[in-house]
Amino acid sequence: MLKLYYGPGACSFVPHAALEIIRAATGEDFEARLVKLHKGEQYQPEFKAINPDSLVPVLMVEGQPLTQIIAISQYLDARYPQLELLPKEAWARARTLSTMAWMNNTVHPAFTHIFMPQKFAEDEAARAELKRYNGILFRQHLERIAGEIAKAAPYWNGEKIGFLDLYSVVFLRWGGLAGIDPDSFPGYKAFVERVAALPPVAAALERERQPLHYFKKAA
Repeated sequence: MLKLYYGPGACSFVPHAALEIIRAATGEDFEARLVKLHKGEQYQPEFKAINPDSLVPVLMVEGQPLTQIIAISQYLDARYPQLELLPKEAWARARTLSTMAWMNNTVHPAFTHIFMPQKFAEDEAARAELKRYNGILFRQHLERIAGEIAKAAPYWNGEKIGFLDLYSVVFLRWGGLAGIDPDSFPGYKAFVERVAALPPVAAALERERQPLHYFKKAA
């Protein structure tokens, strides 16, 4: 049985929801192992033994750890090709992996600089500037994602839900934590709510016990 180590609200939601989609389609179960990131469990020796980088997700396959979302996504797609979580056609597949790489190496780091500026600067003024500037960048990234979602029919790659759709859910949720009102992206928000309403995706959200939208308007 596959085992996924995930953190509530983290990017590990992508394989978490994908595994629920796989279970719904194939009946194959998986084990979901909660890592309490807010308590620092990712830094404990037990977890570092499977991922020295202290990051989720980690997918355990026959006792062997696999890290990094793109690698995990490619493995799951290869194991369950009938679901087409990645497109089969060569060009569409390459474009999807290119977009996932951009999400992983550009969009995600922008948020990390907002949410964890202490990782990048000791000076408080520098941390404040990192948060401010990356907040601008993150909104620009959301605008780009929203533009792609506007062409969804009904999902990013057509008729079948895939990893890009799940990743897009993560980033709009993070936007709320960065102070970006999801209502400022009405099309994107509606898309995320439609994806989140799918029973397998809803099951992952329920297990993580995280709200779909984090943003709260100031009183």
